[in-house]
Amino acid sequence: MVRPSAWALSAVLLPVVSALPANAPWKQGHDAQGKRQYYSPPVDRAQAVIDTFKLSWEGYYKHAFPNDELHPVTNTFGNSRNGWGASAADALSTALIMGEREIVNQIISYIPTIDWSVTSTSVSLFETTIRYLGGMLSGYDFLSGPLAHLADNPAHVDALLEQSVNLANNLSYAFQTPSGVPYNLLNLSTRDWIREPNGLATVGTLILEWTRLSDLTGNSSYASLVDKAESCLLSPSPASSEPFPGLLGTDIDPTTGAFLDARGGWIGGTDSFYEYLIKMWVYDPSRYEVLRERWEKAADSTITYLASRPLTCPDLTFVTTYNGTELQLTSEHLACFDGGNFILGGQVLGSSKYLQFGLSLVDGCHATYASTATHIGPEVFGWDPSLIPAGQEAFFAQNGFYILRPGYQLRPEVIESYYYAYRATGDTKYQDWAWDAFVAVNATTRVGSGYSTIRDVNVAGGGGFEDMMESFWFAEVLKYSYLIQVDDDAPWQVSKAGNNKWVWNTEAHPVRVYGQ
Repeated sequence: MVRPSAWALSAVLLPVVSALPANAPWKQGHDAQGKRQYYSPPVDRAQAVIDTFKLSWEGYYKHAFPNDELHPVTNTFGNSRNGWGASAADALSTALIMGEREIVNQIISYIPTIDWSVTSTSVSLFETTIRYLGGMLSGYDFLSGPLAHLADNPAHVDALLEQSVNLANNLSYAFQTPSGVPYNLLNLSTRDWIREPNGLATVGTLILEWTRLSDLTGNSSYASLVDKAESCLLSPSPASSEPFPGLLGTDIDPTTGAFLDARGGWIGGTDSFYEYLIKMWVYDPSRYEVLRERWEKAADSTITYLASRPLTCPDLTFVTTYNGTELQLTSEHLACFDGGNFILGGQVLGSSKYLQFGLSLVDGCHATYASTATHIGPEVFGWDPSLIPAGQEAFFAQNGFYILRPGYQLRPEVIESYYYAYRATGDTKYQDWAWDAFVAVNATTRVGSGYSTIRDVNVAGGGGFEDMMESFWFAEVLKYSYLIQVDDDAPWQVSKAGNNKWVWNTEAHPVRVYGQ
């Protein structure tokens, strides 16, 4: 699960091109109401996802590598993540899981050449940690373990850990603040910070990757840095910044460690702090019992105070945002990871309460996909009957929500939650929902040399392209779309019994559970 994109590019309006790889064995038609539907003869769904991954990689490798991302409409590239090859780093763990040996070796032969001290733009500690550090550590855990046979050169495997250390060493000065809360935006050339507040997610979503680095290297200093930062989140001040037990504000002053507001929710800017609380306990229950307790407190408050049922579709459940104790009936695609996180918590804690609530959230996010013209959910939506945008009254009456920001940025969160729901229940409807989403995204976002963000999910064809293939398309969308269709118990799969051998960072890079 990821954050709002920094990109706001002018849209390039083009007709929808061939929606799927040329050899795709499915057809497209319409039902009696004229809505697009998909049907096919028997098809290997997992292989279809691999084909899309390979098509995406070929476009990136030809037109953009080793830059950060492909602009598929114009067959050019961008460097929104410092020019270190974000799409390559994000693609590595997915290529490994899919067994794509050639792609794996293209990536791991490139990574040793990166100089983490050189970039012309500011560096996000958060984005760099979850994409680059998380991707390399995941690659190292796979290639020094169960997928070692996929590496042609063992030296490249060692380099994944060496480059992780080099990267962390370049970033570690961010934590040199009076409170231990780091600044997020860094100027590596001057070793200075951009002095602005940090956020709950951008502070609380470092602990898994930096702790894993300590455990792999035996150097405890990396874990010590993130543990100190996390302690400010576990004992928040002032008291008003925790309007509901376990639910916190967003902005934090790195100098004092104090929160500057009491607004938040399970949305971008705050989301993955809550995600990592339970995942750190999965990673090492003996060290992170306090984080489990904090996750349960936040989860209980979410069920008690934030769960909301739309007026016109009371069978759906959404989670509100808040400003203090005032609730706001809005949510976003980014928040749709919450169903999967509750399901994971329910599995590992043996709690049907959390599991069932998570499944209800999955149903709500599925409704945002099922209701639109493209069958893809919008970036931001709401359900306050007093704030319905003009022209959406009928849509709200029928579907229980209205659209506030209609774009789709190749986000993974809904398919992510389908994956957790399927792993927990074995109910094949979640495989079908994930397949429907995958085919709809293919049909709408395929353009030029890859796949692109689109402007409007409620317009047939998506309303035009933004010419951006986000790196997390490789890391998350295609990984979740693939693994939900692979009905096996590979050790990196989320365990149906809650006995996980691997745990996934917020960019969907799996790392080994401590001691495994």
